[in-house]
Amino acid sequence: MNKTVVSLAAGAALFASSLVAHAADELTLQLKWVTQAQFAGYYVALENGYYEDEGIDLTIRPGGPDIAPAQVLAGGGADIVVDWLPSALATREKGLPLVNIGQIYDASGMMLTCLESSGIESPEDFGGKTLGVWFFGNEYPFLNWMAKLGYSTQGGEGVTVLKQGFNVDPLFQGQADCVSTMTYNEYWQVIDGGMTPDELVLFKYEDEGVATLEDGLYVLEEDLADPAMVESYAKFLKATIKGWEWAMENPEAAAMIVLEYDETGAQTEEHQVRMMTEVAKLLSTSGEGIGYLEPAAFDRTVDILLGSDSDPVITQVPQGAYSHAVFNAMSM
Repeated sequence: MNKTVVSLAAGAALFASSLVAHAADELTLQLKWVTQAQFAGYYVALENGYYEDEGIDLTIRPGGPDIAPAQVLAGGGADIVVDWLPSALATREKGLPLVNIGQIYDASGMMLTCLESSGIESPEDFGGKTLGVWFFGNEYPFLNWMAKLGYSTQGGEGVTVLKQGFNVDPLFQGQADCVSTMTYNEYWQVIDGGMTPDELVLFKYEDEGVATLEDGLYVLEEDLADPAMVESYAKFLKATIKGWEWAMENPEAAAMIVLEYDETGAQTEEHQVRMMTEVAKLLSTSGEGIGYLEPAAFDRTVDILLGSDSDPVITQVPQGAYSHAVFNAMSM
């Protein structure tokens, strides 16, 4: 064979090998809900090229009322999902081994928003009232709270639970005395609907001692046994943290990025800027910072989930439900 041909062939092989070596790792992230500033850090990292810089080709899949992140993960439709710890632990106990590899929020945004006209001034006034509650895993902290207060959730002298859709309509339609809201989302829907803060009484789960960990990142346990996957997850987490840090410093710009990715066109600039401002208050900024799951916070959530006498969310302390392997791999 001609030496020139051999040289070209060798060069082509080397070039092809180089392309394979530097090919981006493809990952898919499934969100817990629709595209909104609750997830701004991921969209910022995507838009600003942080994932690309780390060699990650990321696809973000929005969620919705008919999408269960854990099911998407189990079915192979995603590599990483955003979920709340109570839901993830309940799913794990049922047989799907979800593992938290990074905690984004270290405070809860959940609260009950009540009508001042209902006469409710404190949790001791909940008896005989109708309270709107989200289900699909979001009801667990509420049920524990009611058990802690000694209220039955079957009506009568206890509380009547209204299975609330992902809106605040029951408050306006006279169907409930209180509805579930997030500090960064549904509360502002109540305000935008025409009510004033003076007409409302708020009970934040954080203040009531029943807050559980919310937005975290979860993968399948088996994937953490693969060093290559751990490396990919570490690159993803590093870029994600950078995205969230940028979003915190630039809330208005972050909200605008979210709007660019909202294909529904249902979100407004005012609402997304407001949401990003409130979300920034929930991010893990103490200790090791965003992305690190504090063991003490995990233990508090577990204690709350085990604390319901009537129908505990989980029946035993979970083992192996979170791992710092990915977080630690970022510094390697």
